[in-house]
Amino acid sequence: MNRASALMTTARPCLSWVSGVVLVGAAGLEIADHPIADFFSLTMDQVIDLSYYRPDAFRLDLDQLPEPQNAMMAANRAALEVYAGRAMADPGLLDRLPSVAVPVLAIWGEADCIIPAEHGRAYAKAIPGARFLLLPEAGHLPQLETPDRLLAAVLDFAEPAT
Repeated sequence: MNRASALMTTARPCLSWVSGVVLVGAAGLEIADHPIADFFSLTMDQVIDLSYYRPDAFRLDLDQLPEPQNAMMAANRAALEVYAGRAMADPGLLDRLPSVAVPVLAIWGEADCIIPAEHGRAYAKAIPGARFLLLPEAGHLPQLETPDRLLAAVLDFAEPAT
């Protein structure tokens, strides 16, 4: 079990102050027909191609980046492997999701090829009362590509029902 899925499904009694969860392109599920991209085998150009609706707007020339920034990116990649696991999936997570007892909104970019939108739909189907929202013209990182639409969706979800 990766740490994110453990937090969402087993730490609930310790998190009584959590009133809802927003998943944005979340890893964790294992869906045979829609696998998560093998992130750790990809080059940065491949990651960018799979992550964005308009990848060229976010393409990086790693040779032009300062060494500290390259080192930080390498450390972030290593940290991701530690906390998410190489597969970024927990085979038992889907079976535990019905126990989630807070409102959940699963948001996905329509062009997310890192973690396909079918994963968001699966989260929403498995979690009682969860909703799924597909953001147009966004990939795996809508917080970078469509920040205003993502923020509006999160704020709308967080608004108390009146």
